[in-house]
Amino acid sequence: MIEIIRDGGVTSAKGFLAGATYAGIKTAGEETLDLAILASETPAAAAGTFSTNKVLSPSVVLSSQRVAGGAARAVVANSGCANCCVGEQGLRDAEETTALAAGLIGATDDEVLICSTGLIGVELPMALVRQSIGGIRLTGQGGGDFARAIMTTDSRPKQVAVSVDISGRRVTVGGAAKGVGMIHPNMATMLGFVTTDAPVESGFLKQALVDSVDASFNMIDVDGDQSTNDTVLVLANGAAGGAEVQAGSKAAAAFQEALSYVCTELAKDLVRDGEGAQRLMEVVVEGAGSLGDARAAAREIASSLLVKAMVHGRDPNWGRVMMALGKSGIEFNELEVDVFIGGIHLVHQGVAIPYLKDAVVSAMSVPELEIRVDVHAGDAAATAWGCDLTEEYVIFNSAYST
Repeated sequence: MIEIIRDGGVTSAKGFLAGATYAGIKTAGEETLDLAILASETPAAAAGTFSTNKVLSPSVVLSSQRVAGGAARAVVANSGCANCCVGEQGLRDAEETTALAAGLIGATDDEVLICSTGLIGVELPMALVRQSIGGIRLTGQGGGDFARAIMTTDSRPKQVAVSVDISGRRVTVGGAAKGVGMIHPNMATMLGFVTTDAPVESGFLKQALVDSVDASFNMIDVDGDQSTNDTVLVLANGAAGGAEVQAGSKAAAAFQEALSYVCTELAKDLVRDGEGAQRLMEVVVEGAGSLGDARAAAREIASSLLVKAMVHGRDPNWGRVMMALGKSGIEFNELEVDVFIGGIHLVHQGVAIPYLKDAVVSAMSVPELEIRVDVHAGDAAATAWGCDLTEEYVIFNSAYST
């Protein structure tokens, strides 16, 4: 049984330390932390998923190369600068930053990963990084500072932790994430960090992360744009003891459940805090012919600008949902589709059901709105999350670089 750890985060699991400092990478007036380290006291199994954008930050390139070996000790993260589109200097700066972090924690350079987030086209201010990184103090209570240091346009830090019984031992899975704009399925625009003290075999850890990300971070949308820096990393140091968790075991199922829970809660929190967002929408597609179809349809509806505008205006224009479903490319018969908005059945077998508009408007006037579609083509189901599109989003992003 999963138990939520109050105020938990990336240092809730045994053997993990974190800390942060202000290096001056962010401009004056922003959050006062912008450079952070998350480290395991002992070597850990590691896995990652990364942006599918053709334009990638050297920080992503370096981390993906190093994590391919299945092990890591730490990750150094900065906000305020994406370290992207800066030529060959970007890789040199990423390598130097990891070397500085490695020296601080007594690790080798290749044991340290790096994540960067912020403005594209600006070099990392390495003089500030060199000057400031020594001021990071790693502690078992540093998870909150780490979560704040990775923020860019986020209005608040996002972190969660749970404990679960695995083979008679209580293990912990904790996480932190950032990203509220440039978010779209396919490794949404974000950074995510997950730690666990469970002893997990590296091959299974990689597959477990992929499965969890596919059902969580890859099922969210804020604005339809994909970042150059998307990264989700997981470190498993085994500090809780016990037998190694391997694929196919009862322990594997319990670990997968906990990992997926943490990833899903973080993903939903990103959308709740979407730039300018006022409402979270949960899109459930049922009765699809395959899981792939269900996910494709749910993502298409959640990312539709017209559906987002409909949710913002509390307008029960279910035709927009049908439109988005139709352009998803999945197999279904229009004359078998049912649509529910806010729990109210609006469409049956592809045709509108008479309803009281005021009642639906009232049902849509909630912080979290469910849109449910049953296509009656099979047994598969999937859920995606999106947010409404507001005037604040346009205003904010028209002046982001300033």
